[in-house]
Amino acid sequence: MKYFDDLQPYFSDESSELYLSDTFSALEQMHSECVDVIFADPPYFLSNDGISCSGGKKVSVNKGSWDKLETLEEKHDFNRRWLRLCRRILKPDGTIWISGTLHNIYSVGMALEQEGFKIINNITWQKTNPPPNLACRCFTHSTETILWAQKNDKHSHHYFNYPLMKELNDGKQMKDVWTGTLTPRSEKVYGKHPTQKPLYLLERIILASTREGELVLDPFCGSSTTGIACKKLGRKYIGIDNNPEYITLSMERLKHS
Repeated sequence: MKYFDDLQPYFSDESSELYLSDTFSALEQMHSECVDVIFADPPYFLSNDGISCSGGKKVSVNKGSWDKLETLEEKHDFNRRWLRLCRRILKPDGTIWISGTLHNIYSVGMALEQEGFKIINNITWQKTNPPPNLACRCFTHSTETILWAQKNDKHSHHYFNYPLMKELNDGKQMKDVWTGTLTPRSEKVYGKHPTQKPLYLLERIILASTREGELVLDPFCGSSTTGIACKKLGRKYIGIDNNPEYITLSMERLKHS
């Protein structure tokens, strides 16, 4: 199935397509109501010249120009724009997952409601091995939020594989706090992305909200952990990113998965 009229993939195989493109431009060219589920890990906008810890060393928190905006109004406008485009390409019963930290997730939550989505769940991802807080002036940041929302607030029948989630949780209802490690080195053998998510996290999201053969889109794909999970679990995948380095990293990971 063709999802764009003119945009050509940078890489494709039997189940995956990667596009080196500005996210807004690509989403504007995508066919309406063709995507089953979206997972998005948009910029957190935390590049503020501060410091963090990585591998026991003091490092800058700056990720790049893509992670910087000057004002709160710019940030919120950015979130409303890409969410508006995502809503257009989602199928009527489609859902969207969005990961973020305190630096951006509250804007995302408001933007979701303003653009007509209905939030289903607020997942707290608790990291068992977060980097220490070097400033020692606040609690260690050890969680991220993942919002799950449906396209329509009325007459929507989103898919949720409740029986499988219960089975994976030893026969008990799965709660909205998920605990696990940061991305292991074994998942970074083809290169590093500064906000790369661990594979187990995306596997759970995809198993919970999609059926085999359905299409998952990641509009800020980075290193394409979403695509690796899709390939492993028999789903179709489209990844978009405007950074050639990250698209090349995604391609290498998909080729060897």
